[in-house]
Amino acid sequence: MRLLVFVALFLAAAAAPAAAQNFPVKEAILDNGLKVLLLEDHKSAAVTFQVWYRVGSRNEIDGKSGLSHFLEHMMFKGTPNVKPEEYAKIIARNGGNSNAFTSYDYTVYFATMSRDKIGIEVELEADRMANAILDGPTFENEKAVVMEERRLRTDDNPDQALAEIANAVMYMVYPYRRPVIGWMSDILNLTRDDLVQHYKTYYSPNNAFIVAVGDFSSDEMLAKIKQEFGKVARRSDPPAVKLEEPPQQGERRAALKKEAELPLLSAYYHAPNLLNRDAFALDLLSTILAGGRSSRLHHDLVYEKQIATAVDADYEGYMIGPSMVGMTAQVMPEKEPAEVQRAIEAAVEKIKSEPVGDRELQKAKNQVEAAFVFGQDSIFGQALRIGQFESLSKWQLINDYLPGIRAVTAQDVLRVAKKYLQPDQRTIGVLIPTKESDS
Repeated sequence: MRLLVFVALFLAAAAAPAAAQNFPVKEAILDNGLKVLLLEDHKSAAVTFQVWYRVGSRNEIDGKSGLSHFLEHMMFKGTPNVKPEEYAKIIARNGGNSNAFTSYDYTVYFATMSRDKIGIEVELEADRMANAILDGPTFENEKAVVMEERRLRTDDNPDQALAEIANAVMYMVYPYRRPVIGWMSDILNLTRDDLVQHYKTYYSPNNAFIVAVGDFSSDEMLAKIKQEFGKVARRSDPPAVKLEEPPQQGERRAALKKEAELPLLSAYYHAPNLLNRDAFALDLLSTILAGGRSSRLHHDLVYEKQIATAVDADYEGYMIGPSMVGMTAQVMPEKEPAEVQRAIEAAVEKIKSEPVGDRELQKAKNQVEAAFVFGQDSIFGQALRIGQFESLSKWQLINDYLPGIRAVTAQDVLRVAKKYLQPDQRTIGVLIPTKESDS
């Protein structure tokens, strides 16, 4: 859940975190069901505009993995009013930058432009919400692009390949077991009809929301949004994801033999998402274990025992479905993953057996608060934060986050460690390096 902890500082500040949690968002819902969240920020003459669709890989079915990500690519291929690939060129010609991304839970399209140009982005996004073509020779060409992206990001990346396999083992039923980018065979077999049906099912105003942050008048921005998006017809509500992950009743393991320089060990434990009262303590627990160079695992594995070159831990609380606490360690040359696993297990057992000290707990709180504050240092970061909370449940939960972190006690950390860091609830992934000649 930590959005990249920039550790140096922190501490600064009682005042900064308090200010950071004040989000005077103006909310409106159009007649077609589109929710609009506006936050004025006049520090610079820029505006970021984001359209969040409540669809990601969790909404796909077996055999159609990667569909949401593929559709994201195809959304740049034009409408009757905009030529293929012209969207990004229009934004760039007007001094802006744009992009998109797909996750397990949502797909987001965004652009950042000057205040006097942002209306162009509003018009373009409304147009492709209703009129994306998804046709022509671009389909097969883009399929090749997506397949190559998968090769570069996953197939040729040992760390990501291991994470993908471990994920598929950790989740037996819930759709998070499928990779966002999709399995290669599924991507190969996706059809234009698949894309069109996915688009018609999920790309509707009543299954989306807009977040805009920056130098604008909320009344003027809302009027422009109503003018453009108000014309897009509401559709039937998409089907809900009703699958539930059954309790894990024993350790699972995933091993990957792949050409790589060093072994890698990962450990994943099932955990609830941010809506659970244990979330704040879980966030701090992961920070205490491996949140920076002074954390327990870094000190023990990297500095003292010198059996790992790097360690990390994270709590993925923003996920809509069942979440996780994950730990990874890059194994030192000439050392064995089993030795690293024993060291991690020892650290886990220690944090489950005795409360953390006041100083260590406060340091973790400072780190988490600092990451939260610096994560919203830009208008894009503020919009992203609003969107993440709205996607999970409602944007107003932002205001509960820092008070929740500050209220965590050492006993809370001890309790969640005992509850969730159980051997029977974990999945171990091991990357076993091979040389090219071995394969």
